[in-house]
Amino acid sequence: MVKKFSKAAEAADSNLLGTVKESSTQIWLAGLGAFSKAQEEGSKVFEALVKEGAGLQKKFRKFADAQVSEVTNEVSGKITEATSKAAGAWDRLETVFEERVGRAVSRLGVPSKADIAALTARVEELTKQVQKMNGAKAAPKANGAVVADKVVKVATKTVKKAKAAARRVVN
Repeated sequence: MVKKFSKAAEAADSNLLGTVKESSTQIWLAGLGAFSKAQEEGSKVFEALVKEGAGLQKKFRKFADAQVSEVTNEVSGKITEATSKAAGAWDRLETVFEERVGRAVSRLGVPSKADIAALTARVEELTKQVQKMNGAKAAPKANGAVVADKVVKVATKTVKKAKAAARRVVN
C-alpha cells in the first residue's frame, strides 16, 4: 500500500512539474510578446504622452497665471488701502501739529492771522476818521494800512520761525 501511495505521489509530482514548466514557458512567451509589442508601439505611446503632457502644461500655465493675477490684484488692493490709511494718518498728524504750533505761538504772544486782519481793519478805520477830522480825502491805502502790511510780514516771518522751532522741539 505504501508503494501504491508513493507511485501516486511521484505521478502527481511529475504532473505538477510539467504544469509548472508549461506555465513558466507561457509566461516567458507572453513577456517576449509584450516586449515586442512595446517596441513596435513605443514611439506611438511616447508621442501620445508628449501630446498629453503639452496639454497639461498649458492648463497649468493658465492656472498659474490666474493665481498670480489674483494675488497681484489682492496685493494692489492692500497697498492702495494701506496708502490711503497712511495718508489719513499723515493728515491727522499734520492737523495736530498745526494746532500745537498755533497754541505755542499764541502762548509766545505772536498775533494770529485773524488778529492781524482785525488790527489792519481797525487801523484803516482810524485812519479814515483822522482824515475826516482833518478834512482831507481818504487815500486809497492809508499809512496805517502800509504799517499793517509790514506788521503782517513780520508776524508771518515770526510764525514761520516759531513753526521751525516747534518742529525741532518735537523731533
